[in-house]
Amino acid sequence: MMSNYNWCHNPDCHTNHTTDRVRGVKGKKVLRTRKISLNHSYMQNSIWSFFCNNKCLFQFLNKFRQQVANINPTTEPSEIPIHDPIKKTHTHEFSWGTHSYTTTEIKPIEQT
Repeated sequence: MMSNYNWCHNPDCHTNHTTDRVRGVKGKKVLRTRKISLNHSYMQNSIWSFFCNNKCLFQFLNKFRQQVANINPTTEPSEIPIHDPIKKTHTHEFSWGTHSYTTTEIKPIEQT
């Protein structure tokens, strides 16, 4: 049976001083790793099923950056052929004046 929660995977989560991590009875308080609810499908299929917030995610990545990089080493760049980018200028009239902005359309070349 699969649990409906995970514990934050940052080994230093419990050292972050926030009141929601405080557990225990008076005189025997502890800071505890956060529990992450998996009751929503968007949580079950995302990085946030393993980390309680950005701070814990980035503390983990910083601490284990070499091990993470070694999972899938990249020794040369990846490329995909594209058509020449097309720049388009868009203009909108508002009561206070005209606003323009530019977008660039990048299309991959279909490979067969």
